[in-house]
Amino acid sequence: MKKISTITDFKEGQTIQGFFLCVEKHLRHTRGGDLYLDLILRDRTGQVNAKVWDNITKFHEKFDPGDPVAVAGEVDTFQDRPQLVIKKINRASVQSYGRYGYDPAMIVPASQEDPQAMWKSLMNHVKGIKSAHLKQLVTLIYKTNKDKILVHPGSAFLHHAYRSGLLEHTLSMAGIAKSVGPHYKADLDLLMTGVLLHDIGKLKELSDGMEFDYTDEGHFIGHIVLGRDMVRSAIKKVKGFPKELAAKVEHMILSHQGKREWQSPRRPMFTEALLLHLIDYMDAQVNLMDRILEEDSEDGEWTDRRNYFRMPLYRGPKSSSK
Repeated sequence: MKKISTITDFKEGQTIQGFFLCVEKHLRHTRGGDLYLDLILRDRTGQVNAKVWDNITKFHEKFDPGDPVAVAGEVDTFQDRPQLVIKKINRASVQSYGRYGYDPAMIVPASQEDPQAMWKSLMNHVKGIKSAHLKQLVTLIYKTNKDKILVHPGSAFLHHAYRSGLLEHTLSMAGIAKSVGPHYKADLDLLMTGVLLHDIGKLKELSDGMEFDYTDEGHFIGHIVLGRDMVRSAIKKVKGFPKELAAKVEHMILSHQGKREWQSPRRPMFTEALLLHLIDYMDAQVNLMDRILEEDSEDGEWTDRRNYFRMPLYRGPKSSSK
């Protein structure tokens, strides 16, 4: 059996076979009027543009966007980036391709950290909340949604956009909050609650299948309001929850994106809300930059400028730890 190739190892002129997720699929025409398939494929290591030039009718019927696919082809380049020219492609399943090494975990980008270990660390932060009302609120929401929290992405396309990304993002923010909160004399219980619940609405905003995308609720309402509603519903189950404290927790969720142009209904109006916004923004931006530095295929010390930040990013010489 031929070695299974991953996107990060693609080299020009290489003949490959592997398993990928079909993220996008478009039937297009060349300038000469011939049909071809224009695809975006993804695995745990990255994503690549791909083309099918031959046997279009045959292959077009074999799979849809969102399907796992088994692929054989050759690596080419287009505009200085790898591109896969596909010779054979078919929908993959464990039943039909398991004996050839296919496992769904191969094609879904995922956190490099162990989800169960991250969950345990996050629960230690929950246990550290001294306010009985806040601890009960967070515990109720987390235990009710544990299965989803363990696997959910942090976003569909931007920061922490991979399996268990939400868990990784929240744990990272909790560590930052624990460090900076005392420096600014913040109410650490309130800040930690905001960190743990600020993105909880993403459990309803985003799907958690092989391809992360927005649900209907996500499109119509968005994770901020969905999260506020989840928290408001849970607060009703916590006996004697103070009204002012409930309002503060809701405000932190509604304001955590910081600006109305970033879809935040409110701007932060007290210290813990502002800190939550800044910690969230910092962790998301650093994650985005780290991913660009890791995934960019350019040679040399600088990345391509076609990225989220719209500028070359410095990664240093190849011998660098980055």
